[in-house]
Amino acid sequence: MAHPDVSHIPLSYATCSIGTPETTLPSKLSALSAAGFSGIELSFPDILRYAESVYNRPVSPTNYPELVQVATKIHELCDARNLAVMMLQPFANFEGWPRGSKEREDAFQRAEGWSEIMTAVGTDLLQVGSTDTPTDKLSPTYKEDIITDLQELADIFAQRKQRIAYENWCWSSHAQTWKSVWNIVSAVNRPNVGLCLDTFQTAGSEYGDPTTASGLIEEPSDNRKDLTERYLASLEELTATVPAEKIYLLQVSDAYRPHERLEKGQLDGMDPRARWSHSYRPVPYGGGYLPVEEVGRAVLGTGFKGWFSVEVFDGGRDGEEEMGGGKGEKEITAFAGTAMGCVKMFLGRMVAPILPSLIFSNDQLKMQKAPLARIVVSHYLWSGPPAGSVFLQLVIA
Repeated sequence: MAHPDVSHIPLSYATCSIGTPETTLPSKLSALSAAGFSGIELSFPDILRYAESVYNRPVSPTNYPELVQVATKIHELCDARNLAVMMLQPFANFEGWPRGSKEREDAFQRAEGWSEIMTAVGTDLLQVGSTDTPTDKLSPTYKEDIITDLQELADIFAQRKQRIAYENWCWSSHAQTWKSVWNIVSAVNRPNVGLCLDTFQTAGSEYGDPTTASGLIEEPSDNRKDLTERYLASLEELTATVPAEKIYLLQVSDAYRPHERLEKGQLDGMDPRARWSHSYRPVPYGGGYLPVEEVGRAVLGTGFKGWFSVEVFDGGRDGEEEMGGGKGEKEITAFAGTAMGCVKMFLGRMVAPILPSLIFSNDQLKMQKAPLARIVVSHYLWSGPPAGSVFLQLVIA
């Protein structure tokens, strides 16, 4: 089988995944541009924080006239740094509300406002995450209404030549897997609705489980061979059934096996997988353990040649470390450079896999070359990324 050509895959980075809440948006954009990223996922909280700096006061998330003005300024900041705003995110808890409810009215008003921001900031793509609103709060016919809601939103966006990237969140109340959101997108049947796929969300819903000692799904059995076979069969189905043009982007990250397994049930309103997602997600080769490379290969196997975008929330294996690379410009610039090196290596291994993906997991380095891999990865992550070719030569030397 011929390897896919990844030489022209565009690379993006989510602004929510770099720096701290004190880091300014211009500093984030400068660091990402210096690292060589050509696009960003613009996070709505970053718009709000930048708006506060522009107006010298907090700006309401529903004050769309002022946010549109701020979005125009952000567009200029990105243009000056040769960064495309690939997508606006994260648009959450939109679909499935009861008909006639205040929640549904607010969801569509919010969509209208975000659409105006999209136009001002220069993007045509909105990420919509599969809702995690408990199903008992949704419409009694929520399965049908979710499709209708997305159709209605798609038709509104089509008038503005805008698109929707629907993502499975592995803690969603109704669509945790790539297949579940693909079934919804297929039923919506609109040319401007496609998928936002994610290496973590896929592996985290079908392979990993932060509540078990092994970090793996142990139901219906704890047989790792069966689990792996089911996982690979699912990814083969993805490659065989999803058209490349219906994939709008692939988000890239891994996950830590927590030092202490996460408690089952909700904590502070969040399910275990939601807590896992929000605090335990490093870059690939940064100490995680999920088989995320397999997701990348499955997506490229469809013929996809679109955006690979880094979205990480790295709080370490206890989920409590400072995320985003720190506060200072030198720190976040180095952090962005490391992320670029990792995503380039990720792409390189799509076409020339040399070692099994899990060799780089901190707690699975048991193969013959594991000590060397450990040393090289440590240097790579803390001293800045060397050229990808040098890194690969060191690993296989």
